[in-house]
Amino acid sequence: MKAILFDRFGGTEVLHEADIEVPQPGPGQIRVRVKAAGLNALDGKIRSGALEALFPTPFPSVPGHELAGVVDALGEGVQDVKVGDEVVGWSDTGSYAQYALATTVALKPAGLDWQHAVALPVASETAERVLDLLGVVAGETVLMHGAAGAVGTLAVQLATARGARVIGTAGPANQDYLTSLGATSTLYGEGLVDRVRALAPDGVDAVFDLAGKGALEDSITLRGGTERIVTIADFRAHQLGITFSNGGQERSAARLAALAQDAATGKLVTTVNVYPLDQAATAQQVSHAGHVRGKIVLTVA
Repeated sequence: MKAILFDRFGGTEVLHEADIEVPQPGPGQIRVRVKAAGLNALDGKIRSGALEALFPTPFPSVPGHELAGVVDALGEGVQDVKVGDEVVGWSDTGSYAQYALATTVALKPAGLDWQHAVALPVASETAERVLDLLGVVAGETVLMHGAAGAVGTLAVQLATARGARVIGTAGPANQDYLTSLGATSTLYGEGLVDRVRALAPDGVDAVFDLAGKGALEDSITLRGGTERIVTIADFRAHQLGITFSNGGQERSAARLAALAQDAATGKLVTTVNVYPLDQAATAQQVSHAGHVRGKIVLTVA
């Protein structure tokens, strides 16, 4: 099968296309003919070697943690899906490939296309995990740094669905986008503390940092301490006494199925930037540069 892989750490130049063996599903696994693969900032950090201590990487390695596609084969004991089902979920093997293995998937609604379906698994799990860590409830105000990306797009909507008010930061080009999702938008950067205080005179109850670009000090100022601040992107968190969240919540096929249905009916908005599989290196460069609105997705022929 065709796949994108890397056999050494480095920049995006280490990514290349190769023909490799089609994986075989083990007990409890399914094999999926991949139609779309989600691209996450984590993919590039693993490829660079920066996270080798957390994510040991055997070479050669195929990137990608989420997929949408058609069930192609079943491992022993699989009963909840059948060959031919259209599914979306988390990949056990790299998803930048024509075939991948998976254990946790949900049926894809007929009204949801592959690209928008694959925008859900990682971003929704991350958003809900952090909102739960922060204990966000109705009536509270949540500040989200870098809210226009893949996780932020869902986090804004999921927080407002809980009855919270969201103040979201982004660049000038994404102010209207955040407003359309239900957030009160403002610019990031110098003067942020004053802008947020003007928007929330009574203060913010929690802070979700999705950007990792130096906003933690301002967050501490706005919160009057480090309580109820969580980052998924700034590795200085522990030095500042702030919680860094990088996973741990059990993946829920049932929850993913519900969100996919909401996306299919338009209740939940997803935004995608689509590249063909053979442009994976370019897509990772775009991801690394930041300022992406919504999710980067690879389509697989």
